[in-house]
Amino acid sequence: MPAPNPELRRQVIAIYKELLHLGKDYPQGFSYFRPRLHRAFMANAKLQKEEDIRKGIERAEFVRKEIEALYYLKRYRTLRKRYDGA
Repeated sequence: MPAPNPELRRQVIAIYKELLHLGKDYPQGFSYFRPRLHRAFMANAKLQKEEDIRKGIERAEFVRKEIEALYYLKRYRTLRKRYDGA
């Protein structure tokens, strides 16, 4: 088994930490978010090919962007409700 690329490993750990940080504000709570994130990353822990690992990183980046969009939408709706109702 070849040694994994240290740069890819660093990227995977960084995106995992970013997603964990974003999960703190998840609408269903951190206790809902963290186990699912962990399960998703552990399901891909067996990946060995650099191409597959890069695809996993791209998928994680997509999820990060979707979560950020969810937060922005929630903030927009809250502000709109607050100022339109006044």
